[in-house]
Amino acid sequence: MVIAYFKSVLNHNSQNMKTPMQITKNQSRRKFLTALPLATLAACEKSETQKISSPQIRSQINWKMVTTWPKDFPGLGTGANYLAQLISEMSNGELKIKVFGAGELVPALGVFDAVAGGTAEIGHSTAYYWKGKHEATQFFSTVPFGLTAQEINGWLQYGGGQQLWDEVYSPFGLKAFPAGNTGVQMGGWFNQEINSIEDFSGLVIRMPGLGGEVLRRLGATVQTIPGGEIFQALKTGAIDATEWVGPYNDLAFGFHQAAKYYYWPGWHEPGTVMEAMINQKAWNQLPKDLQCIVQSACSTVNDHMLAEFTTRNSTALETLVNEHGVQLRKFSNEILNSIGEISKDVIHEIADKDPFTKKVYASFIEFRKNSLAYTRISEEAYTLARSLTPN
Repeated sequence: MVIAYFKSVLNHNSQNMKTPMQITKNQSRRKFLTALPLATLAACEKSETQKISSPQIRSQINWKMVTTWPKDFPGLGTGANYLAQLISEMSNGELKIKVFGAGELVPALGVFDAVAGGTAEIGHSTAYYWKGKHEATQFFSTVPFGLTAQEINGWLQYGGGQQLWDEVYSPFGLKAFPAGNTGVQMGGWFNQEINSIEDFSGLVIRMPGLGGEVLRRLGATVQTIPGGEIFQALKTGAIDATEWVGPYNDLAFGFHQAAKYYYWPGWHEPGTVMEAMINQKAWNQLPKDLQCIVQSACSTVNDHMLAEFTTRNSTALETLVNEHGVQLRKFSNEILNSIGEISKDVIHEIADKDPFTKKVYASFIEFRKNSLAYTRISEEAYTLARSLTPN
């Protein structure tokens, strides 16, 4: 039995013993397996290197921005500056924009033609100045008794307004985005009290847009004067009255030194949109990521400007009244009712001038109707309720 046991052990060991040749083969196999990951990694690296080309270095793009506003003017001019700054920072300096105030490169009201013609790639203004180009442009700025800032942002972003804006600007080689809003403006500065609708007759007043057309029908002589020229015209008596924006901007221009009465509300401009208009060819040449940056920067400035006016108007109004003795006056309900009726007629007539303006009007007025229904039980109702609560 012992002999049988040793035989079985020897037999088992002989089966598991490796010859010198087998050992050599196994060592070679281990070396191959050890080297395999390194070889594979090297091959992958080589493959990835072949797939991924060197980053493409894009050259810096330089644009000019022309504006309707005096250089560095609070709110409007600084809003244009902020837009240019944001675009530069967000693009890491790849898209640089030099801002020109009104009159530095083109006149204040020459912005549309300058951008459409390629003198500048981008402009900052408001669309009612371009009614001579197309009547429909005014709906993308503001119209009397129209949409508030909150509402017009809704129409542009979710109510089809932006698509219509693209459509009206396309024949001129332009693309536009909302890039600021003043909120509800003031009713204007007057050198005489306005106690009835008849008091507008004979007045020489600076008021652009459809609001000016309404007052023209009341017997006023209406002028469109760039912002930087208003004070001198009011001071010298070239005009009897003017509207501009609101307390923040009006204080900066010093209108309280040239007119006595400050009227509210701003029925003619309930939420005026500032636009960034862009030359379509220049826009198309931008890479997709820079287009997104420009659009995002416009959206940021749109919110930022409204927040600034909301904050600074109240402080400026307090200064005008308490430090400069400005007399606040409210347009009577009778005056507002009369102006409202005339405004409806004016807007209807504008809408009937051509099929596209009628299309824009239909979209705008439908949004306004739906918004009013909700506003009455939300914003309007809350504002009224808040006024009943002691401060």
